[in-house]
Amino acid sequence: MCNNAADKFPSPSIRSPERSQGSKKPKIQVYRLTRQRCEEKAGKDMKLTNLKLYLENKIIIEENEKLRKKAILLQQENIALISELEKKFPRTYCSSAALLSLPKER
Repeated sequence: MCNNAADKFPSPSIRSPERSQGSKKPKIQVYRLTRQRCEEKAGKDMKLTNLKLYLENKIIIEENEKLRKKAILLQQENIALISELEKKFPRTYCSSAALLSLPKER
């Protein structure tokens, strides 16, 4: 009876099929987890970017509405001033359209 170390432990060059399958499986799981985390991070980044763009668009739309209201008021004021001008200086050949197209004095 020889109690040799080689008898107790298999040599490192011999691999059991269970070990080789087991070593491959965690690598795939780690890769999937890493890819999944990257996708989650990309999704969070995309949501944050979308939120920022949404808020920016909302501010632009509100500002646009304010400017539109100002433009309407200015147009109404312009029409009122033209009608006053026509009342003060009634001319048969001068209409409000002609007044608008007159060149401005420098």
